[in-house]
Amino acid sequence: MIRLLADENFDGNIVRGVLRRLPRLDLLRVQDVGLRGADDETVLAWAASEGRVLLTHDVRTVTGYAWGRVARGERMAGVVEVALSAGIGLVVDDLALLLECAAEGELEGTVLYLPL
Repeated sequence: MIRLLADENFDGNIVRGVLRRLPRLDLLRVQDVGLRGADDETVLAWAASEGRVLLTHDVRTVTGYAWGRVARGERMAGVVEVALSAGIGLVVDDLALLLECAAEGELEGTVLYLPL
């Protein structure tokens, strides 16, 4: 299953909802790994080094840094951008579906947007 890293400001209700649906999911938060307050480039680099797809609400900056890594030929395990305006239940459903269907490594070098 895909391994995840939730950005520092990622909605905790979504994290809890997904973990209830998929209790064996390997999901860490930026705060859990000592990256609280780190800039987006540092978070993306750490996620890439650990093979973790980043969950974020930060469309303005993370997307550009993610595509920048890809353009430079650097590893980018993937980013899932979640709209702040989306309902929590819908996001949990879409994220659970994505995680149940996608193979490990399948999101490498991609940016996806939820809800689907």
